[in-house]
Amino acid sequence: MAFLDSYGLIIVFSSTIIISYFFNLYAKKSGVPAVLMLIGLGIVIRYSLLLFGEQSLDLARPLEVLGVIGLILIVLEAALDLRLQKEKIGLIIKSFLVALLGLGGTAYLIAISLGHFLHVEFLNALLYAIPLSILSSAIILPSIDDLDKEKKEFMIYESTFSDIIGIVVFYSVLTMLDSSSLEGVYGELFTNLALTVVFSIIISYMLIYVFQNIKGHVKLFLLIAILLLLYAVGKMFHLSSLLIILIFGIILNNYKLFFKGVLTKVVRFEKVEEVLDDMKVVTGETAFVVRTFFFIIFGWSVSLGSFISFNAIGLGLLVLAIIYLVRTIALFVVDGKNILPQLFLAPRGLITILLFFAIPENLSSNSDLEGVLFFVILLSCVVMSWALIEHKKKLAAEFLDYENKSNSLEKESEIIEE
Repeated sequence: MAFLDSYGLIIVFSSTIIISYFFNLYAKKSGVPAVLMLIGLGIVIRYSLLLFGEQSLDLARPLEVLGVIGLILIVLEAALDLRLQKEKIGLIIKSFLVALLGLGGTAYLIAISLGHFLHVEFLNALLYAIPLSILSSAIILPSIDDLDKEKKEFMIYESTFSDIIGIVVFYSVLTMLDSSSLEGVYGELFTNLALTVVFSIIISYMLIYVFQNIKGHVKLFLLIAILLLLYAVGKMFHLSSLLIILIFGIILNNYKLFFKGVLTKVVRFEKVEEVLDDMKVVTGETAFVVRTFFFIIFGWSVSLGSFISFNAIGLGLLVLAIIYLVRTIALFVVDGKNILPQLFLAPRGLITILLFFAIPENLSSNSDLEGVLFFVILLSCVVMSWALIEHKKKLAAEFLDYENKSNSLEKESEIIEE
């Protein structure tokens, strides 16, 4: 790609951001997830370059790095939207239960199916099943603006819990496969979680105290850099690093709840509020850029040959059937009959891809699974898109009906007055 000199790269980078912005605008109006358009753009770029004789690039490493940064920013963005209030305890419990039941039931049934059709051991199959069972908060969060407040908050909590539980369980299974003693694994897991929670709470208080006192404008990217560093160091020491990000975001967004009594003397609420407001803006903007390039590069790296495979399509349809069956049961048991459109808001995306590529080569079991991954991501996003479009139509019809009734009442009152 000799044509990409310094100015060419600037043009490509700027154009990509602009295109992604318009994709987002279209997504909000139409209900079609911007992620689908970004992946499609990546596929078009890949095959356009091949058409002009350019060799395909190895994008595994940039995809992994962007995925990790995107994951951190998405969880932080979600945590900065979560308010811990007494009246929301019921909603939090319900969303946690749906996330837990959905993830557990889906992963178990997918693992049994993969084990049967691919002839692999249960734990190996479970390692592939877990990423396919995790909701994509990266896709859900930007797409649910038209839902009512309670359903929107439910989806934010559920997708966040699904991310956290899925990642913890995935790396626990990975540890089991590398260990000969299950008792040792359970002890290590409990110790890991306890240490991570304690460390996260301490470091969150310290960061909030320090950053409220930093003067000047160049401090928010410094804070994000510290969080990225903490995540990477935590992973090196086998901690559940995503909990660090989640707990920090929750404490910062609910600082009045966590800084009480003696602790009120060490913080200035107006300064913390400034940090919080600016952090929400910077995190949202940065997450948008990272998501943009992550999904374009993912589309660029996808081979359509693996997607067209009969085995991949068959297994993909089976996985999707399991996803929506388990989700129907979980939502109905926990939340009653009011399960639409949440039932169909179950896209797979960033975390699914990230964990899938984190599976060691020695545990890779079948080449068709890459096609299954792409098929499930694509179809689950299409289903979500259809559900959101139908929901928009329903809202529009209800609004039109309300306006007609209002006009009728006005006319009746005018007639009575005459």
